[in-house]
Amino acid sequence: MVLSGVVISLQPIRYTPAGIPLLSFLLQHASEQSEAGLKRKVECTINAVALGNLATSHIQPGSSVKVKGFLAKRSAKSTQLVLHIQQLQIEQLEIQQLEIEHLEANLKNI
Repeated sequence: MVLSGVVISLQPIRYTPAGIPLLSFLLQHASEQSEAGLKRKVECTINAVALGNLATSHIQPGSSVKVKGFLAKRSAKSTQLVLHIQQLQIEQLEIQQLEIEHLEANLKNI
């Protein structure tokens, strides 16, 4: 499953009993999809987790990301689904925007 969206909240990094870093966050998705020949607006907020090296990536609230992963139950007895991230890409547009904002701030200080 591939999904793009904006990180709207982030929990502090935790560690599994095996010592693997785990990052939980909320991903807000909005898109337009085609269904039965009609366009449909799709909006949802999904609980997501990233483990290992992905948990230490530099995402923050407001980051635009594209993720690939799978859905699984939060726990054996839970019915709540969580997106387990296997690939994470921070959208370049946001990085460029941050660089522009940084340059503009520096120009104001000159």
